[in-house]
Amino acid sequence: MQTSKGGFYRLVIALLAMFMIAAACGGGDDALSGSDAAQATASDSGGDDAEEDEGEDEGGGLSQDAVEKAVSGDAEEEEVDADAPTFDRSTLDGIWEEAAYNRQLMIDEITEKVNAGEWGVGDDNVLRGPTGYEIDLNGCPGDWSNTQGVSDSELRLGHTLVQSGNLAAYGNITHGMVNYFDWVNDNGGIGGRAINMIVFDDGYVAAQTIEYVDELIESENVFAIQNGGSPNGLAVYDKINEECIPHPFYISGHPAWGDPVNHPWTTSMQMSYATEAMLWGTWIKSNLTDQLPVKVAGLVMDNDFGLAYEIGFENYAEANPDVVSEYLPVRHDPAAPTLTNEVTTIAAFDPDVFISMTAGNPCLLAIQEVEAAGLLETMSAAFTPSVCKGIAAYMAPAGMGADKWWVVGGGLKDTSDPKYIDEPFISFLNDNLTAAGLDPAISLLGTGYMFGYPYVEALRVANELPGGLTRTNFMLALRNFRIYHPQTMAGITNEMIGATDAYFVEGSDFSQFDATAQTWNQVGELVDANGGTPNCAWDKANGGCK
Repeated sequence: MQTSKGGFYRLVIALLAMFMIAAACGGGDDALSGSDAAQATASDSGGDDAEEDEGEDEGGGLSQDAVEKAVSGDAEEEEVDADAPTFDRSTLDGIWEEAAYNRQLMIDEITEKVNAGEWGVGDDNVLRGPTGYEIDLNGCPGDWSNTQGVSDSELRLGHTLVQSGNLAAYGNITHGMVNYFDWVNDNGGIGGRAINMIVFDDGYVAAQTIEYVDELIESENVFAIQNGGSPNGLAVYDKINEECIPHPFYISGHPAWGDPVNHPWTTSMQMSYATEAMLWGTWIKSNLTDQLPVKVAGLVMDNDFGLAYEIGFENYAEANPDVVSEYLPVRHDPAAPTLTNEVTTIAAFDPDVFISMTAGNPCLLAIQEVEAAGLLETMSAAFTPSVCKGIAAYMAPAGMGADKWWVVGGGLKDTSDPKYIDEPFISFLNDNLTAAGLDPAISLLGTGYMFGYPYVEALRVANELPGGLTRTNFMLALRNFRIYHPQTMAGITNEMIGATDAYFVEGSDFSQFDATAQTWNQVGELVDANGGTPNCAWDKANGGCK
């Protein structure tokens, strides 16, 4: 059920090889999910989502030390439970069975710790969880309730995301989530409770997000709040944490969402933009060895989102002058109708590598302008960002101009990509979308399932813990969370643990676009460094992780 207002477990660590990540933290604005970039209209189909010395862990991205260990083969591998059952992921029943098994593992572990007095809310009114995770509930508002938004029949969830304007297509994430929640409700809900997601369209305007978050707290009495957009989240995550409200699976890859000490109620979902920026640099080092050092130009959306990318790659470039000789970031207005002037400036720079650090329709414009400027004939590589992996929205409209573009894709499957559409879970979600009159070709709808699936799994775990579905049990579930996610590539770990592993996804594919076949082809091995990303206490005044 949806009320619309203002608009509408542990996986074995993958091969730590080939490409790994240098340290750094980015600044951040818009890129919402790890899927399609947004078009101006919802009918556009989409795919998919401070300085640092070398070797120093600032947070928000993997460290140089982690890179060196991985390349040398000294990285620690996660232990494999030889007694764990195997499941048939080629069938939907097998996926559901694995999900139930993983939920029970989490329920049993948390319950054992709670009953032993190690985790849970103690007599001192402090919530404790894995690896030092704590929340002092004594600092919560006087009228705070652990069961706010929960009744015998309903679970009220708040949600703000752009549904209108230049980035309106990102609203399809909301529609996809609602579609999945409707299916969950039709199949028993959360312990018999129907999910009611109360949606506000903030237009990607931070001031509007603030207003709607206030209403969700003061009038709608929601159990949890989810937002999207980096500048929007930076504007509200302090308050949401002060109000002691769960703030799960933030819809953007800003490094700030990995701060379980200062923002314990906020959790991440997709690959950090800082990690993505470092992976660009690592790809360059590994694949352009005969040309090093190279000149790199970045087309940067001029907001917190773009800044996260810009700072992240700047940190890599400064720490690796043997890889990057010059780095030119060129910023653009998020609402600019064309990027001709910016790409002209970049062309004059004569880069060896071009990186699009933008989101939405500008991703398509960047591909078109780069082709028009003849840069593809002179450069060694061009990258589009993970948030613009969507084929129908950003790659297909550019024709052959999109051919051979690269992406650090975050290990996420485009639900409209021909190579994935027959997989059982993706077929399931596309059938659900079709039955509801929605277009499966809009893969941002599939991105809604990507965010909705772990949300539901965590709620289901919380519901079975001692005391039932409460905000604190939900946070225990989120901070001791290991699942198999059927929308991430095999080899990507989906896990968050306590106060030390705050990033749900810490790996990626490197893929190149085939414009003739209209598909992304993975090149080389996946990178997964689960648990290797330091936390990020974001410095909103100066940018970067403190």
